Amino acid sequence: MRRLFIAAVLCVPLTALAQSSPAEYLKLFDSNGDGKVSEAEYVAYMSQGFYRMDANHDGVLEPDELPGGHGKPITLKEFQDNLRHQFHMLDRHHHGYLNAQELTAPPQG
Repeated sequence: MRRLFIAAVLCVPLTALAQSSPAEYLKLFDSNGDGKVSEAEYVAYMSQGFYRMDANHDGVLEPDELPGGHGKPITLKEFQDNLRHQFHMLDRHHHGYLNAQELTAPPQG
């Protein structure tokens, strides 16, 4: 659960969400323009935060690269596994993609 929190804190561009309608926000993730967000699109978009935080580009967020400068290191694989879990929590209709409403809803655990 802690790692899901880290994923959310690092990557969700809240300013974009606050300034966009759900449909506009969906377009940020929807790389193929089909009007829905696949797991791969979700992971790719959300991983951008990891890449920005990984100052030495070694595929691991060390404590000094994390918000507040402390915490357990997390690898890109662990981070993306957490994103996949988060995607499935958001996919409330279990149809394998996120619509605009699912994408902008808070995850349920």
